[in-house]
Amino acid sequence: MASKSQKLTFPADFLWGAATASFQIEGAANEDGRGTSIWDTFCRTPGAVVNGDTGDVACDHYHRYPEDIELMRQIGIKAYRFSIAWPRIIPEGTGAINSAGLDFYDRLVDNLLAKEITPYATLYHWDLPQPLQDAGGWPNRATVDAFLKYTDIITYRLGDRVKNWITINEPWVVAFLGYWLGVHAPGIKDMAAATQAAHHTLLAHGQAVPIIRANSSGARVGITLDINWIEPASDSDADKATAEGMDGFNHRWFLDPLYKGEYPADVLNFLGENAPKVQEGDFKAITTPTDFMGVNYYRRTITKHDPAQPGGTGFEHPEGEYTAMDWEVYPLGLYNVLTRLKRDYAIPPLYITENGAAYEDELTPDGQVHDDKRQAYLEGHLAACHRAIQEGVPLKGYFVWSLLDNFEWAFGYTRRFGITHIDYTTLKRTLKQSGEWYGKVAQANGF
Repeated sequence: MASKSQKLTFPADFLWGAATASFQIEGAANEDGRGTSIWDTFCRTPGAVVNGDTGDVACDHYHRYPEDIELMRQIGIKAYRFSIAWPRIIPEGTGAINSAGLDFYDRLVDNLLAKEITPYATLYHWDLPQPLQDAGGWPNRATVDAFLKYTDIITYRLGDRVKNWITINEPWVVAFLGYWLGVHAPGIKDMAAATQAAHHTLLAHGQAVPIIRANSSGARVGITLDINWIEPASDSDADKATAEGMDGFNHRWFLDPLYKGEYPADVLNFLGENAPKVQEGDFKAITTPTDFMGVNYYRRTITKHDPAQPGGTGFEHPEGEYTAMDWEVYPLGLYNVLTRLKRDYAIPPLYITENGAAYEDELTPDGQVHDDKRQAYLEGHLAACHRAIQEGVPLKGYFVWSLLDNFEWAFGYTRRFGITHIDYTTLKRTLKQSGEWYGKVAQANGF
């Protein structure tokens, strides 16, 4: 990594952005015709979310978006990655279109463009309409068809102005946290359902790409995967095999079909009868070339062989710095991920679509948030990005997670990832020290 005294300058066209997701910030859950999502239902499942928190109000971005966009303009952020709430557009998942939902995203996009901020729209960031889950959810192939109709509607409406589209955010989380471990909505624990859900999210991505391009002239389309750095605890064959297996299940299960047109044989063998049902032509759709790939990176995982644990997989917790999520701060892992993608796959250009950290932020009496640890986290990971670029990785931009403190899924409002502090009583926004620093980096194109 670079020394603190070295000036790191990024390529002239490097894009500096911030990211959010609809359910985590919008609120207005019962306004203007929005339907119910699986997360609305999950939040009301006893014990599913810390403190029984919900996304009903969240950051009230639905009403306060002009303020949030102006904040980005003042910081110097040039791009905004947001997600569109499927239940706002088609409340039942299929059928009738809600014009008020389309109108909201019209206003959001127009306001962004007026402030010279480039919109990056994510079509699916986990808020599946509940009626589609009632009909089987992502394990049901009909959900793919519903997603394509939703994609057609929203990209036709916004495609004249939005030219950067992300189909699915983190299909691993959608499938395996939602349908296998059950710690995310819809809270199901069924391995076969999870692998089928994973396949269908990839299929939905691939089949959506040509629809987006047809509706949005000159559009750039990609998918976002969560990729962390996995290491074996030792050089033993057992530990190395465990790390390889976890990498297969977490990463290669999605990377291989996208860029090689097949599922990894070792993971298929492990899954056995729980492997997904694949139809003829599915891989042809999944491998549809994209214009970029999004990478969400947060941490390193050190794994070891442990017969006493499920799947024989144990974990080590080395000494070091950890965030409030109990995730190790490990910038070298981001560099390793980026160079691995370049080495092992015929990847398109990359964007860091999420990177950030949760800490116990507090407002001081003078109304400031001095989050030195978050600033150091961002600095270390941006240095890793710079190093990867210097070594030929086609990394084109960085979106900090997140613009705002927000609803952190099963953790409710107990984890703060934002570069902007939210007072959940008054909804007042306060730019943190890290936000001020990040804005200076964006304006200087380096640090």
